[in-house]
Amino acid sequence: MLALPGSIPYYEAMSPLSGVLGEAWALYKRYASHFIAISFSIYLVIAVVNALLSWALGSAGAFIGLILTVFGAFLLQAALVKAVQDVRDGTIDLDLRATLQAALPYVGTVAIASILAAIGIGIGLVLIIVPGLILLTFWSLLVPEIVIGGAGAIEAFGRSWRTVRGYAWNVFGTLVVVWIVMILVEIVLSAVLLALPYGWRSFISDLVSGALVAPFLAAVVTLVYYRLTAAHGEQAEPAQPSAGYGPYDGGFPS
Repeated sequence: MLALPGSIPYYEAMSPLSGVLGEAWALYKRYASHFIAISFSIYLVIAVVNALLSWALGSAGAFIGLILTVFGAFLLQAALVKAVQDVRDGTIDLDLRATLQAALPYVGTVAIASILAAIGIGIGLVLIIVPGLILLTFWSLLVPEIVIGGAGAIEAFGRSWRTVRGYAWNVFGTLVVVWIVMILVEIVLSAVLLALPYGWRSFISDLVSGALVAPFLAAVVTLVYYRLTAAHGEQAEPAQPSAGYGPYDGGFPS
């Protein structure tokens, strides 16, 4: 049977990811308003600023807007992972503003790691496809490794690889299901908005689908990170200094 490097065939061991999609969905439903507020606010602000820049500065404004869009994407990743980390104990300790402030210090590191990963995965997909999918699977936990685990941009690659190792097929299968959900949401939205002009249809579809799906993806990836670090017997979050910080009491999913 074909096996990803470092993976354990599904029939040889029970996966620690069993039920992770259900857990992510339950978490998403319970805190949907909080998660969607974070993603929608970032998407909306970036969209409005882009429109104003393009209107006022033309092509130069569009270029600046592109940079802001990329920054917003990295901020969104960090903020949503931070939000999922926050609510795992059953309460929302960080509101929208506090979540964004907590995520800001990680944006640069997330940006560097994400850009490097995109280059590596892109090359792998162009060459033979399979290497790109393997890298995509083993590097899928980069953002949680940075935001929750405190890893640096380069260190996150090795840590994500080690965390996924042994459960690669399980992680890949989980990601495939999430991708299918994302595609279905896009199809439904496109059908609902079919009467609108293409430009408006594309804008609204991207805004709504991004705001709805991005939090679920973040929930899945973050819970996968917690479950696999526990499966490896490792600590998901670095120990905090005693002065000025309370102990983390969220625990691991049972």
